[in-house]
Parts: sequence; structure tokens; C-alpha cells
Amino acid sequence: MLKYLNFIGATALILAAPSAYAGGKHGLGRSALPEEIAAWDGDVSPNGKGLPAGSGDALVGEEIFADKCASCHGDFAEGIDNWPKLAGGIDTLDHDDPLKTVGSYWPYLSTTFDYVKRSMPFGNAGTLTDDETYALVAYILYSNDMIEDDFVLSKETFSDVAMRNADGFIIDDRAETEYAKWTGEPCMQNCKDDVKVTMRAMVLDVTPSETGIDTPAAAEETSQEEAPAAVEVLDAELVEKGKKIFKKCKSCHQIGAKAKNKTGPILTGIIGSPAGVVDGFKYSKSMKAAAEGGLVWTEEQIAAFLAKPKAYLKGTKMSFAGLKKEQDQLAIIEYLKSVE
Repeated sequence: MLKYLNFIGATALILAAPSAYAGGKHGLGRSALPEEIAAWDGDVSPNGKGLPAGSGDALVGEEIFADKCASCHGDFAEGIDNWPKLAGGIDTLDHDDPLKTVGSYWPYLSTTFDYVKRSMPFGNAGTLTDDETYALVAYILYSNDMIEDDFVLSKETFSDVAMRNADGFIIDDRAETEYAKWTGEPCMQNCKDDVKVTMRAMVLDVTPSETGIDTPAAAEETSQEEAPAAVEVLDAELVEKGKKIFKKCKSCHQIGAKAKNKTGPILTGIIGSPAGVVDGFKYSKSMKAAAEGGLVWTEEQIAAFLAKPKAYLKGTKMSFAGLKKEQDQLAIIEYLKSVE
């Protein structure tokens, strides 16, 4: 109430004596001191100017990310619900629905550092130390397969990181090339002699895909004389656990009869399937090479891949560090086996 009365009193004073505030100067406050400006001046330029002292690597950043960022961005920077994905999207900028992340789209690493330092974590912005910011940025880079997990990011090593889309932007010259076309009085009626529809609006990712994974074994017809195959009994408890763990994968992968490709391929029927055969999905060069080499997704191969994708297949599009617990790997595999 006291604050409210003070506000009313100050307002009344201003209204009663406008001449005291003429010339745009209100007689309030003072000029900021250099040290006060420095405390808020955290600008970081693309060339690294303005970077603070400090350092951090992806291993430390992973722990900080799990504690302060994963609730919105997922454990592996894959994004949750409508919160942004921070990893993935490589080679998707020419797609109808590109995924723009730090790894696929951002041209300057300084933008990442500056934004994380100023604005994160959500609801508690500005609380990260310089070391924590370096570590978080390193983890984001690692999640995009841009650095190794032991790379120490610092003011000295900042320029060693090559951003994939650094050359993907052009100078905005619209003021010189386009603005002149839009000067003068706008045309409001009968502006063209002939009007026709040249394109139609398109809603993305709403049409279910009818394609699945066809394996050579599935294409073979079963002979009438052939004995019926034994039905594998699944561990219901392990399937349920795997279903819960699979929530970490759902932002990139779908599974089931109506599954469709997203950032990652559909996983229906993947157990026992050759690698790189999902129709309509654009695989990385390394996955194509593995497929040509005869890679088959046996339970053992999937477990090894899940343990540490980037170590298993250099250049993979998978954007998370892996499932460290063997029991979690087995649970995911059991769940994948349960869905047709």
C-alpha cells in the first residue's frame, strides 16, 4: 500500500509541475558508472571479443544440462514437447520442414554462448557462471557431433570450433535492391490483369506414412510344409520399463503401425533388420556406408549402438550421448521387439 501511495504522489507531482521536467530531463537518477556498465555488458562478438575467462567440457556440461536444462530440452538436447531441439537437423535445411539447431543452422558459436549466458536457464536467467556456460555450450556442441567429449572449450579454443552453417548466410541488401519497388501509393484494387493461384499452403507432418521396414526375410513366402516359428515370450516388466525410457527417443523416432519418419527413422521392426532400409529417410553417409558393409540390427548391435552412438558409428546423426546402463539398453530392445 505504501508503494502504491508513493506512486500516486509522484504522479501527482509530475502532473502538477510539468515545467520542472521540460526539455526531456526529469531530474531523476544519475549516469551509470563504468563499473556498473561493465557488470551488465556481456556482449560476445563472432570473433570471440568479449568472451570471459573460464572453461568447460562436455562431460561436466552433461551434468549441468541434466540438472538445469533437460526439463525443457530433454536429456540429450532433443527437445521436449514444443521446447526447442538443440541438436540434430544436419543436412535438413533444404527440406520442406528443416530442423534448425546449433549444429545445423546457427552460424556463430558466439551467439550460442551469449544467449545461454544471458537467457538460460528458463525462469532463472543470468545465474550461470562463466565456467558453467562454457561447459553447457560444449555439451551442446558434443550433442551435435562437433567436438569430442574431452574438448575443453575456453576463450583460447573458441575459434577452433567450425560451425557447419558459417557460410550459409548472405548480406541483407534489400534496402538497395528491393525497397525502391515498394515506394509510392500501394495499389488496392485491379492491380493485375490476370490473377491465378501459383502455389498452395502445405501443412507438414500430418499425413501418416504407409511405409515401413521391409526385410528380405519378411518378403519370403512361408512354405506350407515349413513348421511354424516359435513365438518368443517377452519380459512384460522389461517391456514396460523400455516404454518409459523410449520417451527420451520420441522426439526423433516413432514406432508402431502409424509411425512416420521424423528427425530419425521409424523403428518399427528394426530388430533383425538390415541397417539403412527405412523408405524415405535420408541417412548419414556413415550409416549408408555401414549398410553397404552389411550391418544388421541384431540385439547385440543395437545394444552397442545405444551404449554410445558416436563411438559406435562416427558421423551418426544421433544427438545424445547414449544409455550407459546395460539394463536400460535391454529394456529399450525388449520394447522395440514388442511393437509391430
